[in-house]
Amino acid sequence: MFTTLYTSILPSLPRKYPRKVQFIFRQQIQPWHPSSTLCHEAGAAVLRVAPESFWGFSNVIFSHQKEFFDENVVKETRNETYKRLAKKASEVGIDGEKVYGLLEIADKPREDGSLNTGNGVTNDVKVMVKVNRLMGVHVTPTVLFNGVVENSISSSSTGAEWQAWLDENIK
Repeated sequence: MFTTLYTSILPSLPRKYPRKVQFIFRQQIQPWHPSSTLCHEAGAAVLRVAPESFWGFSNVIFSHQKEFFDENVVKETRNETYKRLAKKASEVGIDGEKVYGLLEIADKPREDGSLNTGNGVTNDVKVMVKVNRLMGVHVTPTVLFNGVVENSISSSSTGAEWQAWLDENIK
């Protein structure tokens, strides 16, 4: 669905529906795909470092998503996966070192002895999860229109189907 939106729908929205549509992309972590959490954290880091590059970064991640599937990260540490994600950010002109700096997990307790403190985007992820719970989003993809879940749009919807739906519903 991301690729369809990114290439077919989003570019036409301002021209076709000026000031009529606001598109909000919310990341939805799927805990049954543990490595997807790391990708969402990387997206949150990109939003902090270079928010204008979030869509381009997301496009790269979706284009290379299989590289980050569970079977392809199982033998590396979490920080190694973060380094690969930060490298993907660099590919679209984002400062990968800054992205990695927000993602890196410490390998020892903090000075006060606290453990399990997360990383520089842990609180952002908490907000993502809370917002999606409040909106009633439990799976991906989920499309909402005027705050209501729209089940007629699914991951298999084509650009033409999206366009027809928008034409029918945006007045």
